[in-house]
Amino acid sequence: MLTRETFTRTAQRLYDFCAYPAVRYKILFHLLDVPYGDDTLTALRPSFLGSDIVKELRDAQDYRGGWGRLRDKDYSAKDKFPSSLVAIKRCQYIGLTLDDGDILLLAYDYLEEFLKGTAREPLFEKNERAAPWNAAIVSEAIESIKPYNKLCDRTYNEWMYIATRAYESGEYSYERERDAQHEVFWTKEARLVPMQFGLLLKRRAELPPCMEEAMLRHHGEHAYQNGYFWDKTPQRLPDHFVYKQTRRWFHTFNYINQFRGSALYLADAVEWLMANRNADGLWDWGTQTKDPWGYFGYFSTNRDYKHNRVADCTMEVLDFLKAYMDNNAGLFA
Repeated sequence: MLTRETFTRTAQRLYDFCAYPAVRYKILFHLLDVPYGDDTLTALRPSFLGSDIVKELRDAQDYRGGWGRLRDKDYSAKDKFPSSLVAIKRCQYIGLTLDDGDILLLAYDYLEEFLKGTAREPLFEKNERAAPWNAAIVSEAIESIKPYNKLCDRTYNEWMYIATRAYESGEYSYERERDAQHEVFWTKEARLVPMQFGLLLKRRAELPPCMEEAMLRHHGEHAYQNGYFWDKTPQRLPDHFVYKQTRRWFHTFNYINQFRGSALYLADAVEWLMANRNADGLWDWGTQTKDPWGYFGYFSTNRDYKHNRVADCTMEVLDFLKAYMDNNAGLFA
C-alpha cells in the first residue's frame, strides 16, 4: 500500500543504494521536496552539475541553445538526443533549473525565438493546423521551465477559451471544440489540433477544477482503455513486472497522471507497482526492448550494469508515485 511514509522510506532506500550525485540530488530535490537553497542540496549541487549526465547535455547543446531540431528527429544526423524538446524534458527530469548554469537558460532563449519569429529553424507548416499546434508546443515547453511568460499569454488564452467551450457542459464535445478552433484559428478542417491541456496545466491555478476533472474523464478514460502512444493500458497490466516492455506502460501512466484525481484510473496500477518491489524494496523491470527514439531516463552514461538499471527503474517509478500523491492529495492527508 502506498503511503507518504512508505514513499519516503523507499526514496531513502534508493538514496542508500546509489551514491551517484545525480541520483541523490533528484531524490532530495524532486522526491523529498528539499528546498533549492537547503544546505544539503547546495553542498551536493557542484557534484551534480559536474556529473556525466549533465556534461552530456552541455556537450550536445548547440550554439543556438537547442539540440538539433525542435521536435522532429533528423534521421540523417547521429545526434545524442533526437530533438530539442526531448533534451529539454531530460534537463528537467534530472533536476536542472534556470539557476544551474546556462543549459536551460540557453534552451529557454532558444524556445522564445520561435514565438518572437526570430528562430532560424523552419517548422513544419504543411497544413492549416500546424501554426497553432507549433505555437502551443513551444509555449508549453517554455511554461514548463518558467510559467507566466508573456510571450505565451496569447496562446494560453486561446486554448483556455477553446477548452472552456469544449467542456462547458461538464463533458467533452467535439462539435463545440471544432467550432471554437475554427473561430480562433480561422481553420476549416474537420480534423482538429489536439487539445493542449498540457499547456493549460502549466498554469493550474487558472484552470477550474471542474474543467480539469472533465479533461481527466475524457482523456484519462480513453488512455485507460486504449493506452497512450503504445497500446499499454492500466486496464491490462503485464502479468509480471520483469517483462521486456514494462517501461512502455509508463507512457500511459504519466499521461493520465498529469491530472488531479488520477487515482480514478491509476489506483490499480499503483497497487501493482507497490506489490512488485524486489527484495531490496526497489524496482527492476529487467532488460527492456529499445524504444525507436531512445531512452532518456538514465542517471549514468554507463547503462550496462544492473545497478544502474535498478536506480533508473526505481527513480522512474518513484517519480510517477510522487506526482500521483501530489495529484491525489486527499488520499494521502
